Amino acid sequence: MSAALNTPPRRDAGEPGRIRRFVTPEGVDLRLTLGEASERAGAFLIDLSIMVAILAAITILCWAMLAGNRFADLSLPAIIWLLSFFLLRCFYFTVFELRPSNATPGKRLMGLRVAARDGGRLGADAIFARNLVREVEIFLPITMFFAGNDPVSGWIAGAGLVWTGIFLFFPLFNRDRLRIGDLLAGTWVVKLPRRALLADLATAPAGSGPAFTTEQLRAYGVKELQVLETVLRQNREATVREVAERIRRKIDWQGESLADGEFLRAYYLALRRELEGKLLFGKRRKDKHDQ
Repeated sequence: MSAALNTPPRRDAGEPGRIRRFVTPEGVDLRLTLGEASERAGAFLIDLSIMVAILAAITILCWAMLAGNRFADLSLPAIIWLLSFFLLRCFYFTVFELRPSNATPGKRLMGLRVAARDGGRLGADAIFARNLVREVEIFLPITMFFAGNDPVSGWIAGAGLVWTGIFLFFPLFNRDRLRIGDLLAGTWVVKLPRRALLADLATAPAGSGPAFTTEQLRAYGVKELQVLETVLRQNREATVREVAERIRRKIDWQGESLADGEFLRAYYLALRRELEGKLLFGKRRKDKHDQ
């Protein structure tokens, strides 16, 4: 079972405008909800506030260093401040989006994350690309406002204002709410509400159901476990049947004959316990390709 989503997204006539559909190779119909422009703006403001707070703390530290008369000139405090400013400006978003959550603190608070538009794995190249464009979209025009007080600087500041406005409102004029950076990097921002685990799966007693071998449980990882949970949640007969057959073939199941839904629930529970047990020893298998 693969979690890769290789079918292009589409919007059905009867679905809300923010819903996009993907069908996995297993026939799993997943629906992603795009983040609203207001939610993305809120996430950005939260992240910007965090960046400003960090920079303010570093500024206070630099002033404290000077006030303590431990340095004869401004060289070291200035270097610390400028380096901190550079790292925050250039790498804050990239570092957080490279993590497994693919989200900055602001996005996580707003229930958002970055995802690849083709449904595949979000690569580092795409993350670097979308955040490199942010420099041109936002940070570079902002610096133009501080160009000076002469007439030429005024024109530069005005150009920066128009530039920022074009990029700022661009997501409002496309149905997928894409920034220029998203457009070039092949990404979008989706909303992933947190859901509790299915009660019957979470409370199933240990040792119940058929016994799977360690080799059979090693066929899949965390990503496939999440897809399997989605299949069980949606409980569509055709999808359950198709996925159960694929798993049986994949693991060469020769055990007792079970109904498709019962087999999937048993395999889900066994796989979850296997992965959680490995995690206790610091081993995390992201997907079936992770050896």
